[in-house]
Parts: sequence; structure tokens; C-alpha cells
Amino acid sequence: MSEWLQLVITMSAACAVVLTVTLLSHRRRAARVAQGSGEEHHTEIPDVLEYMTMMVAVVYAIVLGLAIAGVWEARSSSQDDVRREAQALYEIGRRVEVLPLASRERIRADIDRYVAHVVHEEWPRMIDGQEFPERGRELLNGLRARLAQRDPTNDLEAQAYQPVLDQVALVDELRTAREQNAGATLPSVVWFGLLVGAVTTVGFIFAMRIGRSYRELLFACLLSALITFLLYLVWDFDAPFGRSGSGSAEPFRQLFPGAL
Repeated sequence: MSEWLQLVITMSAACAVVLTVTLLSHRRRAARVAQGSGEEHHTEIPDVLEYMTMMVAVVYAIVLGLAIAGVWEARSSSQDDVRREAQALYEIGRRVEVLPLASRERIRADIDRYVAHVVHEEWPRMIDGQEFPERGRELLNGLRARLAQRDPTNDLEAQAYQPVLDQVALVDELRTAREQNAGATLPSVVWFGLLVGAVTTVGFIFAMRIGRSYRELLFACLLSALITFLLYLVWDFDAPFGRSGSGSAEPFRQLFPGAL
């Protein structure tokens, strides 16, 4: 199911809940009026209720905005690390150009195997929240050992030796960061607060006795749909590498098309 379809279904469900609750409330109110007991005598909304509704909405909007900013920053940082990891591997492949043909071909083959493992094996585990297999670390250590154990034979190789090892160390560091950031950003208690805040905000709208006109009912549906949309954004951005993972692995696909 595509993300757009999920969003449309979720927003439609929120609007349907508002409409259902409003219609049931009107039916119950009409039944009381028809029985002659329970007819409403107060038509004006207390000022304190309007003030409380405004304050709850403002506070929840601030909390929701902070949540969106937090997950967006975490996702941007994680995807930037992925781009740097792919670029560092690409730099290794280019800098070994000074080595003999057989050596650089073996090193590039090691890089391709590591990239293929990252995209095909590690990425699905990242999306599912599982631990990384040890194979990726073994491949990276093998690449490091192949580079470190080869003594430079001329000035060009000597100049490229340490920068290449630095790039391998950078790949190792970014791989560790990717593994640590693979999980959700927001803790469960924050999600509990966001959901309770959404229910409270919409509940205060019902306390304002919405539905006395089509305009009020439309406003309530739009507000519930907006809150649902923002919560969906938080849920989607809460996965640093996306829910499908295909887009976040794009730097590896672009720089190493032959390895995949």
C-alpha cells in the first residue's frame, strides 16, 4: 500500500469518526427534545470553555510542531550519514587508481560486495528494526585489511595510502552511526502524549457543541483531518531511513550501479 493511500484512508477515517459522533449526538439530543425531557436551555458557550479550547489547541500545536521538527532533523542527519558513507566508499574506489591493476580490481570488488550486502541484506533489517548481520562488519574489516597490509611501492601509492585508510575509518564510523540510528526516534511516552493530545483537542471541539451548522461541521472535519495528517508526518519521519527504505539507499544505488 502506497503512502498516499495510507494517508487518504487515515484522514478519511478521522473525518468519519467526527461525522459519526456528531450525528449520534444530534440524534440523542433530538430524542430528548421529542420526549420533552432534556431540552437544552443554554445556547451560549461559556467563555471559560472557549478559552480552554484555545489554550489546549495552542499547546498541542507547539508540541506537535516540536515533534515534527525533531524527527525531521533526525531523519535528515541519518540520511546525510548515508550519503557520506557512500561517498567515502566511492572515494576509496577512485583513489586506488594508483595501485596496480590486479590490486585495485580486488579492492573495488570488495567495495562492491560490501555495498551489495548493505543494500540487500542490512537495509531490510534496518526497516524492520532488527540487528545487523556480522557479515557487513566482516566485509568492511576485510577491505581494511587488504588496504592496510599492502606496502606502498612508489611515491603515488605512498601519498594515497593514509587518505584511503582514513576513508575506510570514516566508513566504519558512519556504518556504526547508521546501525544506531536505524530505530524509531520518538520514545513511546511521546507518542502517548501526541495521541492523547489529539483526542483531547478534538474532544474540546465536541464540547463546543459543533454541528449546529454545516460550516461548523466542516471545520471540525478539516481540523481532525489536519491533526491526522500531521501525526502521519511524525509517524513517517520517525523512521530515519523511511518505511520502505528504497529512497534512503539511493546514494549507494547512484554511486555503485554495477554492484547492485
